[in-house]
Amino acid sequence: MIAHGNHIATHPPELTALERTALLTAALRAAETSRADRLYTDPYAAGLAGDAGWALLAELAAATGRRPGDQDVPSTPDFNAIRTRFLDDHLRHLTHERGVRQVVLAPAGLDTRVFRLRWPAGTRWFEIDRPALLGHKRQRLAEATPRADLHTVAADLTGPDWEKTLRESGYDPTRPSVWVLEGLLYYLPQDEVHRLLTRIAACCAPGSEIAADLVNTTALTLPDMKPLLSVFEDWGTPWVSGSDEPERLFDACGYTVTVRQPGDEGADFDRWPDPVPPRDVRGVRRVFFVHGSLRTPR
Repeated sequence: MIAHGNHIATHPPELTALERTALLTAALRAAETSRADRLYTDPYAAGLAGDAGWALLAELAAATGRRPGDQDVPSTPDFNAIRTRFLDDHLRHLTHERGVRQVVLAPAGLDTRVFRLRWPAGTRWFEIDRPALLGHKRQRLAEATPRADLHTVAADLTGPDWEKTLRESGYDPTRPSVWVLEGLLYYLPQDEVHRLLTRIAACCAPGSEIAADLVNTTALTLPDMKPLLSVFEDWGTPWVSGSDEPERLFDACGYTVTVRQPGDEGADFDRWPDPVPPRDVRGVRRVFFVHGSLRTPR
């Protein structure tokens, strides 16, 4: 139980530690929405975060807050704002310009793109997540109207049979789709990351797309990352894996991808505060935005 403002914030008791990180992400999106220079507007984020989400954000800010001129601790708000906008733009491009009509959020967390953005007619939208988090989201968004054909899929992506549940929810594996893995991969061991990517590829049609974010392995051990990583570890949600060569990781699972770092062209939006180190520089933390296409049916 954590004090927040004039309220006492308690975590929804039905959510696990990992599921509660979605409350933090919602609070970050609400904070971004309140900025005059916001990169996007999410009118639902504050209600989804609740006091518990704001309390998590306050705890994170206390541990990682930057001082003027301090470039040592990564800027979580800037990263999250850029990631959200980057994926917003990428999904709009794939649906409006490339004609993809199946979108899969894996996991969905407390994402609200299906409510806050416009999608082409005929877009089918699938949100995979654990039942408790989907229930929390459904309760908080009871009055909201989706702008696509929304299907919620109660399943654990590390479980044995989510593919069957997804198909039973209306997903068509013979039609191209785009899968979004946002804020997930660093919570999974490396072998589980590879397994998940391979399983996704196996249920996708030719022409399908994928988008994800991940960190490099150095980011998990650098002293200047310790304030950030310690918070997640204390919450019971440690970051456990990264990749120094995301192109090779995704290639091994059947995808040809493009990789950008926040601050690169198309992934900056005048908000990334740090220099972008060239890929051949060692010993620095990196965040990667990965997007690309399924190379061959698997």
